[in-house]
Formats: sequence, structure tokens, C-alpha cells
Amino acid sequence: MNYDRILIRYGEMSLKGRNRKHFVQKLKKNIKFILRKFKNIRIESEWDRMYVQLNGEPVEQIIGGLKKVFGIQSFSPAIKTEKNIDAIRDAALHIVNQAHQPGNTFKVSARRSDKTFEYDTNGLNHAVGAHILINVEDIKVNVKNPDINLIVEVRHDAAYVSGQVFQGAGGFPVASSGKAMLMLSGGIDSPVAGFLTMKRGVGIEAVHFHSPPFTSERAKQKVIDLARKLAEYSGSVKIHIVPFTQIQETIHKEIPEGYTMTSTRRMMLRITDALREKNEGLAIVTGESLGQVASQTMDSMYAINSVTSTPILRPLITMDKIDIIKIAEEIDTLEISNRPYEDCCTIFTPPSPKTRPRLEKVLAFEQKLDWEPLLSEAIENTETIIVSERRNQEEIDVEDLF
Repeated sequence: MNYDRILIRYGEMSLKGRNRKHFVQKLKKNIKFILRKFKNIRIESEWDRMYVQLNGEPVEQIIGGLKKVFGIQSFSPAIKTEKNIDAIRDAALHIVNQAHQPGNTFKVSARRSDKTFEYDTNGLNHAVGAHILINVEDIKVNVKNPDINLIVEVRHDAAYVSGQVFQGAGGFPVASSGKAMLMLSGGIDSPVAGFLTMKRGVGIEAVHFHSPPFTSERAKQKVIDLARKLAEYSGSVKIHIVPFTQIQETIHKEIPEGYTMTSTRRMMLRITDALREKNEGLAIVTGESLGQVASQTMDSMYAINSVTSTPILRPLITMDKIDIIKIAEEIDTLEISNRPYEDCCTIFTPPSPKTRPRLEKVLAFEQKLDWEPLLSEAIENTETIIVSERRNQEEIDVEDLF
């Protein structure tokens, strides 16, 4: 008797009412995409649970994939049994025998959704617990901090028995709340912003500004590697790589030094907004943290934001740098971000950028030149690639993207 399925519990999705079906269907699709290399699995979805039928596929590898699927609160490898106490006891004993070491403790956590079942919750706890104590040597009950937590769920269709609970990524399924464009640099902040945005159910496409020869191919590869880390949570990420050299050189020549950074960010935002509209996105995501650098003061953001009315999502806006770094370590992007290859945000940086730029001034400086041809050319020559979470870059059908 081995685990034959994985029981998936919803998190915040459980709070949804009439539109829960939409979130459940999106979660099912995302799980199927993440686990696409396991050809034999089957996924069943219900109102408050989902099951991955293993059909002989390796449970350990599937557990690793499920840990990175947003929308899952927790999940457990489980054995499905008939709804009778003998079958439940046998499954529980099998699980304990596999995991038990001398001196271990255990408890039984029973839940009875089917109220017609002959045992109530306390009765199930006692009946299964007594069976374990009788048939397993050197084991004791510990209800507060057990080594083995036997989970028994009696549902209307069957009973499910498990001995492990794995924490999921939480949040909502990616793309269940629309799509946004992530302004992805090679720094620490923007990948974390992308991760947190996806956790809230937003699908992302990345926009990166590349300025050769001032920025190298290694800087470009660095961003691709960051996107691949984010793709571990969504299956794949589309990246739009914008040629930005001519615009940056023009800003450097035409805009007074203190305002070049403000104007650069404004042009980046205008291009990102155009790509958002072209790709049917609903918002723009940035890695801005209030006051962290000169372009992220309230005055700077006011001057920069005036180029668009599109919603701008800033998941990191109130976070300390140390908190951002902690998340970057957890999602394994920090080491990549720390590679010593400069992106276009760090070139042509003035020695004393304005921290309180005035909107009327930057508008006056920019009005001396027609920027539309430069912006249109950059958008037209943007390179778009799709990266998968897999290093071998297997072919992905665009129809499958979230």
C-alpha cells in the first residue's frame, strides 16, 4: 500500500464565493502545466479540495513542483480508502510503519465531512489511535508536538489518510487576477516585486531595457536567468527586451544633468505602457521602495508617473531593504542579482540626481525634442523571448501561458 494521490487544500481561495469556480479552474490548469512532464497524473477538482492522482509517478518530485504553485495553502500525500473503520485503520498503520522510528510520538487529527459516518471526530481519533498503540512498538501519543501527525479525512466519496503536511506557496493562482508588465532590471528588488505580484494571482510579462555596448550580453543573460527563477512559480515568463541605447544617449545630451534620471524613468514607463497595451496587460509592476534611491522619492515618483494613467503596482513600497533581500534569498534570485554586470539603470547616472524634481521643469526640458520617433523605434525593435523554468528551454505552446 503506497500513496496513490496528493490532497491539495485551498488557502484564500476558500474565501471566494460565486467566483470560486474560476479560481479552482485556474489552479487546476496551473498545476497541470507545472507537472506537465508527469504524463500519468490525473487532477480532480472539487469545491474545497483538489486531488492529484499519481498513477505510479514519483511522489517526491511532484511534491517539489507543488510547493511553488500559488493558490495552494497546504497539501498531503494520501491513501484513498473505503469508508469503513477497518480500511482506515489499515491505511493509518501502514503510514506509521513506514515513518516510525523507536521513541517516536504521534497523534491522530480526524475530520468528518460526511456526518453520516458511524464515528464522530473524537471517535475516529480514539479508534485509529488505539489501533496504532496496539500494533506499533515503542510509540507514544503527543498531541502538541508529535513526530507523526496522522490526518484522517472522511468525505462523502471516500476516506483519505495521510502522515505529512507540506506548506504551499499560498496566495491565488497565477493569472487568476489578470496580467501586468513587470519592469525587470538586473537588481535585487524587481524580481521580488514580480514574485509577490504573482502570489496575488497576477500573471506577469517582463520588460527589460538593454543598452549595448554600455550594457553587455552578460547583463542580458542575467535578466533571463532571473526570469527563469520567476518561471518556477508560473511555468514560463515572456520577456520583452527593449533596445534603449539611442534614447539614453539622447537624454544624456538634451536633458540637464540633474533631470536625466527622471527623464530616463519617464521614457521607460512610456515604453512599458505601450507594450502593456499591445499585450493586453492591465497594470505595470515596479520594484520601487519608498526613499530607497533618488528616483523613488515621493516627488520623483509623482514626476515620473505623470506619463501614464495606468495602475502601477509597487509590492515593495513600504519594505526595508533587509526584508527584500530575505525574500530574494528565499526565491533564489539574490545570487543572480549580485552578478557584477551593470544594467542600463546604472549607466549615465548623474553625480547629483534631483531627489525633488519639479514636473513642470522636466516637461519643459522634454518638450524641446520630439521623442515619439525614438520611442516608436525602440518598441518596434523590441525582442520578445519566452523562458521556461527548465534549463533546457523546451518548446512551449504560447496558448498554454498563464
